[in-house]
Amino acid sequence: MAVAPHALASQSALAVMREGGNAVEAMIAAAATIAVVYPHMNSMGGDGFWLVSRPGHPPLALEACGAAAAAADIGAYRTRGLEAIPFRGGLAANTVAGTVSGWDAAYAWSRENLGGRLPLQRLLGDAIDYARRGMPVTTSQAACTSTKREDLLAVPGFAETFLVDGQAPAPGALFRQPRLAVTLEQLARAGLDDFYRGDLAQVLARDLATAGSPLTASDLAAHRPVWKKALVLEHSRGKVYNVPPPTQGLVSLLILGQLDRLLEAVADPTGADYVHLCTEATKLAFGIRDAHITDPAHMDVDPQSLLDAGRLDAMAAKISRDRAAPWGKGKGPADTVWMGAVDAHGVAVSFIQSIYHEFGSGVVLAESGINWQNRGCSFSLDPGSRNPLMPGRKPFHTLNPAMAHLDDGRTLVYGNMGGDGQPQSQSAVFTRIVQFGMNPQAAVDAPRWLLGRTWGQTSDTLKLESRFAPGVADALRGRGHEVEILRPYDETMGHAGAILRHPDGTLEGGADPRSDGAVAAW
Repeated sequence: MAVAPHALASQSALAVMREGGNAVEAMIAAAATIAVVYPHMNSMGGDGFWLVSRPGHPPLALEACGAAAAAADIGAYRTRGLEAIPFRGGLAANTVAGTVSGWDAAYAWSRENLGGRLPLQRLLGDAIDYARRGMPVTTSQAACTSTKREDLLAVPGFAETFLVDGQAPAPGALFRQPRLAVTLEQLARAGLDDFYRGDLAQVLARDLATAGSPLTASDLAAHRPVWKKALVLEHSRGKVYNVPPPTQGLVSLLILGQLDRLLEAVADPTGADYVHLCTEATKLAFGIRDAHITDPAHMDVDPQSLLDAGRLDAMAAKISRDRAAPWGKGKGPADTVWMGAVDAHGVAVSFIQSIYHEFGSGVVLAESGINWQNRGCSFSLDPGSRNPLMPGRKPFHTLNPAMAHLDDGRTLVYGNMGGDGQPQSQSAVFTRIVQFGMNPQAAVDAPRWLLGRTWGQTSDTLKLESRFAPGVADALRGRGHEVEILRPYDETMGHAGAILRHPDGTLEGGADPRSDGAVAAW
């Protein structure tokens, strides 16, 4: 089974597994496909994170995110009169794109540990075909392109790639990316490492320089993906895993750890009590995030230690069941895709791939057709901040794929796109499945909330979809929450997904109706 926020990516993953490929190979195929067919949300020019599990083993975390360029430091931006790193353009494209290195590392791990044998030409084949022959523009892509057109019109390569006669393409129009097809064919032929240390790397470096990026061929060559030990929460229903910093995976686990202690007396997973407790747990978890999480090389605390049972007891004890605590501001938007896959042998993958803001930096490299991320605009030009810009430093990431090994033998892979919304929607999906017994589709479909800013939003309110029962919003306002009502199925809530594997091999999945996705199973 595979789930993705675009149905073609789910189908790419399933096709690989039908041909005897494993879940890791399937996810590489899905990652390549979705980088082509959902270009406003992710790209080969972005970053990625993996959780990979096989029966009898704890999940492994794979960090495939790039560091700031050697020439990118606070002084280099200050001398230009800048008070902050721009969101768009070449100066925003200041970190190495790491996701292709993650594909490469996962591919090698699959061959060594799972006996993976499918060639890269097969795994990238669907993506090559969609890039060359075209794919229908989704309503989401059309709307996002139209909304961001003015912001990105002057950025090198954007208009030529994503606009038609200067305007956003219409939903259903055929969208072709011939340069990207050639780039993918080069990677299939030369190997994925060519992106960093081969002929393609030289092409990328040349075009990045032309676009005004500080990245060089040396920055690409210095990049390596990193296998890490996953963070683990000891939950009353099993073990819950996420990826360590520089991601906010810790935040997702902190929320679930508190809710494990708070939800026992809650009966309705769509009621005011439930939303209130989830929101208050989020506030405390965000406080820890903002105080501690950064490039792990610059952290002064072990993130795993923050998941100690005593610490979680103390956090949960701070929460009032009838009054909202004060709330500051969130981290802002993020454009991302989460995807999951589980194969016939129980190998499970939770994966996330991102370019940060919509269309990332907006820069599309002239020869390769790759849209480069702007993850580095999350750095600060204040040297005393938690995430100051410096050469070789990795930026803070909202990205965090999740997985759980439950005590009853079930495995759950789940996740969500959407900046600050990621850990919040993860808490909704996990608790509704694990603690309230909902099936994955019902859990993903159910009305969601979001505290703060995220994709497409700038306000810091507690946002509720209008499908919550009458009285929920008023009850939350009565507890001190500033509530804003959104559409019934609002894309602001992000694109969630989940796959639940039972001990007998039965699979259940849920895809988000807020996306263009689907569950594909065989």
